[in-house]
Amino acid sequence: MKPQYRIKLFDFLNCLSDVLDWISPLLNDHHKQVALISLRIADALELSVIEQNEIVCAGILHDIGAISLAERMESMHFEYSTGQAHAEMGYCLIKIFEPMRKVAELIRYHHVPWNNGHGQTYKSYQVPLGSRILFMADHIALQIKRNKEILGQAESIKNKIIEASGTLIEPKLVNAFLELADKEYFWLDLVSPLISKQLEQTVRLETIYMNKKELLSFSGLIRRMIDFRNPFTATHSSGVSATAEYLGTLAGLNEHECFELKVAGYMHDLGKLAIPAEILEKPGKLDQDEFNLMRGHTFYTFRALESIEDLNMINKYGSYHHERLDGTGYPFRLKKKDLPLGSRLLAVADVFTALTEDRPYRKGMSNEQTIIILEKMGENNKLDKEVIALVKKNHEAINQVRIEAQNNSRNEYRKFLSEISDIP
Repeated sequence: MKPQYRIKLFDFLNCLSDVLDWISPLLNDHHKQVALISLRIADALELSVIEQNEIVCAGILHDIGAISLAERMESMHFEYSTGQAHAEMGYCLIKIFEPMRKVAELIRYHHVPWNNGHGQTYKSYQVPLGSRILFMADHIALQIKRNKEILGQAESIKNKIIEASGTLIEPKLVNAFLELADKEYFWLDLVSPLISKQLEQTVRLETIYMNKKELLSFSGLIRRMIDFRNPFTATHSSGVSATAEYLGTLAGLNEHECFELKVAGYMHDLGKLAIPAEILEKPGKLDQDEFNLMRGHTFYTFRALESIEDLNMINKYGSYHHERLDGTGYPFRLKKKDLPLGSRLLAVADVFTALTEDRPYRKGMSNEQTIIILEKMGENNKLDKEVIALVKKNHEAINQVRIEAQNNSRNEYRKFLSEISDIP
């Protein structure tokens, strides 16, 4: 049994940034650009290593509260009224994970303009210097035209930042930027295909060691990022997680394996952050192009987690939930012999939850209807018959576990909405 899980924070944040940017090519590397600009400014201001690390993390995650395609495209126009709403959403999502608490604070105020000094506070709260740096870095990054070479844009971007000095951006930050902006490397790093490597070499993010309770909090952060995009998915991962954990107990897995199943359930749809919300929320049948996009989500989950060695089995449990025993699943076309029992359990838990939970376009199916569909998938060698037999034998208890978990998650979502409801 592992007493601790090691997570290289930069590796995970870098992968999460990639997942978010896959939504649209227009947004590729935007988070990393903001992180690198912020880091350069923080270094020029001689902020501590700890402060610089926090700013980099905040830069990579700064738009996590605006993860639907429509919202993120709108954020590229830097509209501050909607910007503060998604900044508050980002804060509420991230603050539950204690090691990222200060990062969440920076994200919370990264859309507050300087406003001739009045932006030092927002609703009586002190706006951190890191937030003001992120504000400027975001503004700079959004000026970069991706279809033109970067050095020819430098003067124009500098002039726009100078124009914003005092009104939108703190003058001392503008001065620090102007000193950097005369150096070609500053601009070339921002559009380099090696920007991830440059960030990793420059910043020194520590490896986090987490016990089970802390890992559960971390996976809860991921669950909220995935599920809280809209009310239609706000409870799905919690339902899958609880169902998979309970099935693991019934299947004879030990306590540690059941715990990893629970975590995998929270994280199994991580790759859906790369899928446009309009596809996720579509009430009717997906067309072929939309379905092809949807099929990528388990691949993105796998790639986002594969760099974290200590989550290897959790990754397999979660990322293989659309694989099928006959090899017709996706994205790896694995067969039964290649699928750990935990993966087969979670695959059944995912289908069971999807069938029994209420959706906007239909009520959840009865236990009898659910069992009929599951057994047919077992007969067709799609899902594990032995796992399905456990569901059939214990379906009432399993469904009660799912309902309770989803009710708790629904209450959590309502609380989350209430926290951001008064944001302009």
